[in-house]
Amino acid sequence: MRIYLSRPHMSGNEQDRVMEAFASNYIAPLGPQLDAFEETVSSYLGGDVYCVALSSGSAALHLALRIAGVGVSDEVWASSMTFAGGIFPVNYLGASVRFFDLDPASWTIDVGFLAEELKVAAIEDRLPKAIVPTDLYGQSVDLDSLEELASYYGIKLIVDSAESFGASYRGFRKAGTGGDAAVLSFNGNKIITTSGGGMLVTRHKKWAEQARFLATQARDEAAHYEHSTFGYNYRMSNICAAIGLGQMEVLDARVERRRKIFARYREKLSRCGITFMPEPEGRISTRWLTVMTVDPTQVGVSREDIRLGLLKRRIESRPVWKPMHMQPLYTGSPYHGQGTDEKLFENGLCLPSGSDMSDDQQDEVIDQIIQLLGM
Repeated sequence: MRIYLSRPHMSGNEQDRVMEAFASNYIAPLGPQLDAFEETVSSYLGGDVYCVALSSGSAALHLALRIAGVGVSDEVWASSMTFAGGIFPVNYLGASVRFFDLDPASWTIDVGFLAEELKVAAIEDRLPKAIVPTDLYGQSVDLDSLEELASYYGIKLIVDSAESFGASYRGFRKAGTGGDAAVLSFNGNKIITTSGGGMLVTRHKKWAEQARFLATQARDEAAHYEHSTFGYNYRMSNICAAIGLGQMEVLDARVERRRKIFARYREKLSRCGITFMPEPEGRISTRWLTVMTVDPTQVGVSREDIRLGLLKRRIESRPVWKPMHMQPLYTGSPYHGQGTDEKLFENGLCLPSGSDMSDDQQDEVIDQIIQLLGM
């Protein structure tokens, strides 16, 4: 039996929610399930944010960047180690990207490098239009420091929380509530899923209103179709939102299970010379994916040796995100750092972390890694 990296895990109530949508005949994009899903997520995040459910996390980022005023010739500063969908919307708007390295203590954007470059950019009158840090593999960025910097320089902060729904920062803030806006993802491999989809979360009512307007083809108020600007077909379907309602019932349980999976990996494999993604004090990661690193000079095998060895045994694993500044598309883009993300890409591996993985399946993964290490 194949062991997957992270597959959808249903609560058992999703079909009932979908049947409610069918019974009401709200099959089109908008409907009561969509409204309820947005309200449920808002309540989970503290109730003082506005939520707009969309077709993907990338759509949410695209809208947030446009609302922030990003356009041709502007610059956006972002984490280099992230999924491509967390960067491509910058290209949609004709802007360019300046990439930043990770802090080794958190594996999130290095605020020190960011602060240094902001100081220089302010003097040279080339500040970015927006900053987009990524909550990598379920761990919140340093929100306090980033919000302080963004406020000081008057820059919009849009947090890519696609991988961290259910995480917390300093014990009282939920991931997904940071900056001017945050982006959530409900893709099939995330903590919870709507089959596909995402969400824009913001404390600004006007941002939410504008996002809803743009996401529904920017139709002006009129009996006919009137358009004063262009929009997109970005709204989440009511049926997908119904799935999301069933998934929200088990979000905390899914996070708890993934954290337990991480703890078992660390307990069993740390003694073998393997290290894991750190978790700074005050932050609680979802551990969306358990990420290990291996030093081939110490253990005699590489990350790729382990990945291919697991694959032969029908166990799915994956290298960590290839930093964007190393991608052919972004050759020559500015990058600030010391190559922490490059080293993680060379030596980092995401292990099977799905919340539906059994202890026996995890033991099989652990045993196979130990064998591949020759121990």
